[in-house]
Amino acid sequence: MNQYVETSQEVKEALAAGKAVVALESTIISHGMPYPKNVETALEVERIIRENGAVPATIGIIGGVLKAGLTEDEIDYMGKTSGIAKVSRRDIPYIVSEKLDGATTVASTMIIAEMAGIRIFATGGIGGVHRGAETTMDISADLEELAGTEVAVVCAGAKSILDIGLTLEYLETKGVPVYGYGTEELPAFYTRKSGFKVDYRIDEPKEMAEVLKTKWDLGLKGGALIANPIPVEYSMDAAFITKVIEDAVSEANEKGIKGKDTTPFLLAKIKEITGGDSLESNIQLVYSNAKVAAQVAVEYMNL
Repeated sequence: MNQYVETSQEVKEALAAGKAVVALESTIISHGMPYPKNVETALEVERIIRENGAVPATIGIIGGVLKAGLTEDEIDYMGKTSGIAKVSRRDIPYIVSEKLDGATTVASTMIIAEMAGIRIFATGGIGGVHRGAETTMDISADLEELAGTEVAVVCAGAKSILDIGLTLEYLETKGVPVYGYGTEELPAFYTRKSGFKVDYRIDEPKEMAEVLKTKWDLGLKGGALIANPIPVEYSMDAAFITKVIEDAVSEANEKGIKGKDTTPFLLAKIKEITGGDSLESNIQLVYSNAKVAAQVAVEYMNL
């Protein structure tokens, strides 16, 4: 175990007993939605994971300590405390050394999960290649992490604020398999379809677990993307959300918003324009991903 990682007693016991554990990020708590909705959502995600036979390990950084398995009080602290840093791979050494608090992104959650021995991670949507990246070089560190870190990420596809085609090209170059869970088409976060095909369709948790085990048993490094479409009843109209996103991207460009500030700005703007419907969709897709991740994790540990 890495000396900088503190694993909760529940998670430690589950891993020692060979039980299924599912990692969860904390950016969605500190930067994803307002308090107390963020904390309520985080605790409900943990409940869903337990209901499906696995142990949740919400990951974050508190006082410079990498935490694999936050307590309810720690989740509440992450949700109501302002100024908590958004932490990706490059930020971890500084945040730990300076003993600061940090909310983990997909990339940093994967890093800490791997350090703790957790293989399955549920999130909302991954970062990727941003629109206009051919001139800005704005590419999420999530993609590099998927290439090198042995954690499978269950998500609702790539956030539709991204260039999904280029994101898939990047993942292909890095050898990251993209599996569609019950779908042959990559979902686009708020919508079930994107117009882009996944590498393979998989319909059952056991089949997904077997593919992951085979990948890692073969010594093939890196993670995998498990794309689980948003539930039908919460899917948004594709033409409408595309227009909303394009307007939000234009405004971000006009205001010179770049880098790690881009996604929070765009998601807030989309929520504002959709009257909160996008927030509810976001919450429901995370619940759905948590359920799938728990089921896959249980089957993986049974192999």
